[in-house]
Amino acid sequence: MVDIRVGSEVIEDIRLLIFDKDGTLMELHYYWTQMVGMRAELICKDLGLERGHVEKIAHAMGADLKTGRLLPEGPVGLKKREVVLQAAVDYLNGIGYEDVHDLCFHAFQRVDDISSNDLKRFVKPIGGAEELLRKATRFGCKTAIATIDRRERAKLAMECLGFADTIDLVIGADDVSRPKPDPEQIDFILSAFKIDRKNAIMVGDATTDVQMGVNAGLKASIGVLTGLATPEQLKGITPYVVEDVSKIEILNSCEG
Repeated sequence: MVDIRVGSEVIEDIRLLIFDKDGTLMELHYYWTQMVGMRAELICKDLGLERGHVEKIAHAMGADLKTGRLLPEGPVGLKKREVVLQAAVDYLNGIGYEDVHDLCFHAFQRVDDISSNDLKRFVKPIGGAEELLRKATRFGCKTAIATIDRRERAKLAMECLGFADTIDLVIGADDVSRPKPDPEQIDFILSAFKIDRKNAIMVGDATTDVQMGVNAGLKASIGVLTGLATPEQLKGITPYVVEDVSKIEILNSCEG
C-alpha cells in the first residue's frame, strides 16, 4: 500500500489509482480538436459542403477550431462517441441533410484509421503524468484507466505516450453499458483486481470523473484542472482539487 499526498492532506492505505485519460494523463484540447476537425472536414468533403461548414460541424461536436479549445459543455471530451456523432448528424439534419448517420459513422471510422497510423502526432502527455505512473508502479500500487474513449484507442494512446508499461488495466466506454458518472467502470476495475473500494482513488479532470469516484464509494476522488471543469465545479464534489497530476505525490507507506 501507499499513501497519497494532495496538498497538505495525506490519503492513506491506497492500493489502486484509477485515472481518466483525456485531460488527466493526456492533453485534452490538443487531441480532440484535431480529431473533430478531421471528422468535420471528411463529412463536408463527402457531402460537397462549403468550407465554412467545417467549423460549424466541429462546433456542434464541441470543438472551437479557431481557438483550438473544446467547449465546456461538450459533447466531445465529456460524452460517449455515439453522442458526439449524433451532434454532427443533428447539425446536418438542421441544414436539410437527412439520412446522414451512416455517412458520419464512416467519417469517424476513417479518422480513427488515419490517426491510428500516426497517433504520436495527435497526443501529448500532461506534465507529471509519467512520473506519477512510474512511481506508482515502483511502489506496487496498481493503476487503471477509466475512459469514455474506446478501449483499444486508449491503449494505443498510452503506447504512443510511452505509458503502456505503467498501466495495469484499461476500461473503455465500449466495455460497459452505463456512462460516467455511473460507477460501472470502477466496479469492473475493483472486481478485476479484487481490491476494496476503500483502498482506491479516482483521478479525473471532469465532474463526471470525480462524481463517478464518489458514486463508487472510493476512499477519495481527486480533481485536476487540466480539462474542462472549473475549480468551483470540482470543489463542489470533492475537497481534493489540484492544478494537475504533478501535484499528486505518492509516498511509500514505509516512509511515514
